[in-house]
Amino acid sequence: MSSPIETIITPVTHDLGAFKVRRSLPAKARTMVGPFIFVDQFGPARLAPGEGMDVRPHPHINLATVTYLFDGAIDHRDSLGTFQRIDPGAINLMTAGHGIVHSERSPGDTRAAGPGFYGMQTWLALPDGKEEIDPAFEHVAAGTLPVVEGEGVRATVLMGELWGVTAPTTCHSPTIYADLVLAEGASVAIDAEADERAVLVTEGAATLDGQPLSQFDLVILAPGHRALLKATSPARAMLLGGGAFATPRHVFWNFVSSSRDRINQAKEDWRGGKFPTIPGDDKEYIPIPEVPKTVSYP
Repeated sequence: MSSPIETIITPVTHDLGAFKVRRSLPAKARTMVGPFIFVDQFGPARLAPGEGMDVRPHPHINLATVTYLFDGAIDHRDSLGTFQRIDPGAINLMTAGHGIVHSERSPGDTRAAGPGFYGMQTWLALPDGKEEIDPAFEHVAAGTLPVVEGEGVRATVLMGELWGVTAPTTCHSPTIYADLVLAEGASVAIDAEADERAVLVTEGAATLDGQPLSQFDLVILAPGHRALLKATSPARAMLLGGGAFATPRHVFWNFVSSSRDRINQAKEDWRGGKFPTIPGDDKEYIPIPEVPKTVSYP
């Protein structure tokens, strides 16, 4: 019997003091799963009273960011003039296209008690022919995301089509993304329609065709293999993937592109102050680090 697992990626953990961020993509073993080129899982954590998360303004090109929370809240601002709070169960989709700047901060009403953080942030590379589209922002409320329920299973479809339902979230290329909550002993089939698929267990314990999965590992499924995800305790897992990219993507800091020259231009544009600013949050910015934590040149 063939293994359901092609590759297992153990995330690199960045300890930010108040909370941890676990980054599984990009990795040496694998740059992408479908359009997903960056996968961060953060928390669960709670900051001290009076503190907050403050991710200062920073730029992106040629990608779309997807923020999804299990707990907590984040205020998003961007250079399009968007100001949008995200709460658990909703989606914030920001399409960078030819260039956007955004910030992410704890809402003021959460800081006194000490804000909590728990969720996912992923980046999706924009496909060939769409890398330089106009920037855009989309908020998809929790109540508009389709939910599929079975015996002991509750699956929220965040992007794409799964189990006969389709999420309203914009997809720039074939994409699947879902939040799976399983009772102990419950199971769900991971179908093989998508070119590339991966599962990441964020809570509890689970197996894939009987093989135990380690919490927070990004488990990439063998192409074409229909697998069974089963919870051996109450569990939560993210399913992600989509169509394989024919053209490699490069990553440097917050920039993703099929062209290294385009990334180098973005570096110079940020250093030179040529990106747009954020209305209401234009006093601070994050400089390009000498040695960024996210670099991948295939």
